Amino acid sequence: MNICHNTPPYQNVNTQNKEHYGALDGMRAYAAIGIVMMHVLSNLTIKPSSNYFTLTIIPYFTNFVFLFMMISAFGVSCGYYTKIKNNQITPEAFYKKRYKRILPFFAIMVLIDVLWEHNISALLEGFADLTLCFGLYPNAHLQVIGVGWFIGLVFLFYMIYPFFVFLMDNKRRAWFTLFIAVALSLIGIEYFGSNKFFDSPMGFGRNNIVYSFPFFVVGGIIYLFRHSLAEWVKNNAFKMFALCLLITVGTFVAINYNIPDYIPTLILFTTWLVYGLGSKDIVLNNSIVRYLSKISMEIYLCHMLFFRVVSKAHLERYIDNSNLLYIFTLICTLIGAIIFSHICKFYVIGKIKWLK
Repeated sequence: MNICHNTPPYQNVNTQNKEHYGALDGMRAYAAIGIVMMHVLSNLTIKPSSNYFTLTIIPYFTNFVFLFMMISAFGVSCGYYTKIKNNQITPEAFYKKRYKRILPFFAIMVLIDVLWEHNISALLEGFADLTLCFGLYPNAHLQVIGVGWFIGLVFLFYMIYPFFVFLMDNKRRAWFTLFIAVALSLIGIEYFGSNKFFDSPMGFGRNNIVYSFPFFVVGGIIYLFRHSLAEWVKNNAFKMFALCLLITVGTFVAINYNIPDYIPTLILFTTWLVYGLGSKDIVLNNSIVRYLSKISMEIYLCHMLFFRVVSKAHLERYIDNSNLLYIFTLICTLIGAIIFSHICKFYVIGKIKWLK
């Protein structure tokens, strides 16, 4: 995905003359890998040795979905904010593009999962998945493509994106929208999130658009300020990187003191996303992460399938060391997900003419 239009002179430019923030590709790739690390750790029967890394850092990687939300809002705004605001695109064109981007691979995964489970519940949930509108269900906890809740939430964001453009019409209104969004989310957590209002075991959480909306709003605000932020970061890269590290450490200190991580996470990913606008850091800007970024959504959607496949091999029979078992299971899961994603995206879906 190309991350922006209207290229200022200080940004990288691709062959289509579109503004591109390469470090955001790196963040998307690392976020996908981090989520795989977290899911493999949480689903392994035999856990690796207990330490700060396995007890705190890797479990925190579940919050990378919020970084995905920010980047999604930023990316779609780069492509469509001005067009929607100026009536330069029809709803038909906008939503067809969203369906074409998400549905083909997601449909493949749903079909595989339905065939794997082969029961009526899987069939019903699979039908809901294929509409991409299942995010409208209140607190639905779908088992078919369990990680797909994120797709449902993001597509719900796309459904309301024209309203989002209205909310982000100017910078002053955007800041007011962020204040309201955070207030609504916190009220939901502290009041509506009680069992009085939510009987579902999912409760009021990240699969609810009100809970997660501040992260989308921040992505939109960063879009509005992207040129000035990118220029500042470019001229103050070391200071911004130091600030990112400081806030990262502060976030984990807050976690150690059992401080709710909602606001610290919002601040943490906001800081890193701003850093990504002007960073030339080779860790975030290289050919490997650029490639992984192109299939990051696919890796996210299919990695649990390959974890289940790897689990069927019962590697614990051959690997006695629990740490090596985790590492080897993770590597096999990632390799399987990457190969499958590459083949499906570039050699199956990519060959379908009407999807181009």
